[in-house]
Amino acid sequence: MENVKEKKGIFKRFTSMCVRVMERWLPDPFIFCALLTFLVFIGAVVFTKATPLDVVGFWSLLAFSMQMALVLVTGHTLASSRPFKKMLSTFASGIKGPKQAIFIVSIVSGIACALNWGFGLVIGALFAKEIAKKVKGVDYRLLIASAYTGFLVWHGGISGSIPLQLASGGEALAKQTAGAVTEAIPTSQTMFSPMNIFIVVGLLIIVPLLNTAMFPSKDEVVEVDQKLLAEPEEVVLDPSKMTPAEKIENSGIVSILLSIMGFVYIGYYIKTKGFALNLNLVNFIFLFLGILLHGTPRRYLNALAEAIKGAAGILLQFPFYAGIMGIMVGADADGMSLAKLMSNFFVNISTEKTFPVFSFISAGVVNFFVPSGGGQWAVQAPIVMPAGQAIGVSAAKSAMAIAWGDAWTNMIQPFWALPALGIAGLGAKDIMGYCLIVTIVSGLFICTGFILF
Repeated sequence: MENVKEKKGIFKRFTSMCVRVMERWLPDPFIFCALLTFLVFIGAVVFTKATPLDVVGFWSLLAFSMQMALVLVTGHTLASSRPFKKMLSTFASGIKGPKQAIFIVSIVSGIACALNWGFGLVIGALFAKEIAKKVKGVDYRLLIASAYTGFLVWHGGISGSIPLQLASGGEALAKQTAGAVTEAIPTSQTMFSPMNIFIVVGLLIIVPLLNTAMFPSKDEVVEVDQKLLAEPEEVVLDPSKMTPAEKIENSGIVSILLSIMGFVYIGYYIKTKGFALNLNLVNFIFLFLGILLHGTPRRYLNALAEAIKGAAGILLQFPFYAGIMGIMVGADADGMSLAKLMSNFFVNISTEKTFPVFSFISAGVVNFFVPSGGGQWAVQAPIVMPAGQAIGVSAAKSAMAIAWGDAWTNMIQPFWALPALGIAGLGAKDIMGYCLIVTIVSGLFICTGFILF
């Protein structure tokens, strides 16, 4: 019994140390982004013959930046509607204590991200914020960190871009994999394979338990100031004193008609293309559901103005990450890039048994600089897939190694945390100490899955 308490004490002390280190040394995500920019610029000059000025793609993520900003804004606006707040409040009211709050938000976020990463990324943070209003004594930093850790399983879930790309087949896939994959690989061999199910289900059990175990002692708990969570009071106008323009703005008919048009299209999309959620459809659903639930255009616009405040980090930093990606993947006259150098290093030290593990680790490293599933696939597939084929590793397993590496280091990469942080009103340094522990433990478990299967 004493040994268990001692081990628990060691774990708590290690967690507290990680939290303190991150709070003290991790800069604002924009500074982190700037440091990565300097690092890849120097690396390109030293290790490749490419001229960084020729490969920078500063604006290549503009469309994606807008999508992510809308995920945050439309999700936040939806959550501030009266019916949605009542629903979240009802769920949160059923939670009895701080540790139960951490456990439940971890599971809800994980399952939501396994279904659709864009949906889960927002819903987890919104649910956590509502829990903070209801549950006394919960550590707000760990609560938001727990909501974000659900994102760990996204690339093994049904919205994972790499397994879906493999299932599509075609000439594009053959070109992406340098001829290593010429036929479509069904999802039964990737996201629904025994190995992937083992990893996803295992993480959905381990991560909530781990997050709960990290709950700080009472003297270290940081509760949120309830004033920061308070919603701005709605100004109610006297209908008899409204101008014609104000009457239109406060008319429910406008919102109902707009919502009908939106949901007719959503129904048509699902009927013709199936329930294949993507960022555009998620944003479309959030947008028109928010318009409907707010009741009037004026209420929706007021909520939208409040939600936009959290999108600043996305709008500023994503162009810089596009520049980092451009330098990382930009090839010199010999066809060599920084991303290829990193991938080749791990490939060259691999055997048939260790290849998936080293591919997973290399993908995790590359993900720091190319934090995009599609971008990472474009960088590593032409290297990892032929190498795996030559060593004797199945294409499905090689591809899932890249996918899981991409998801793994998202836990300590502020890029994807920005929407959740914007909703919560926190900085990256507030949650990254806890996320670091999750990164270490989950990395060991994922590697175990690759070795066992």
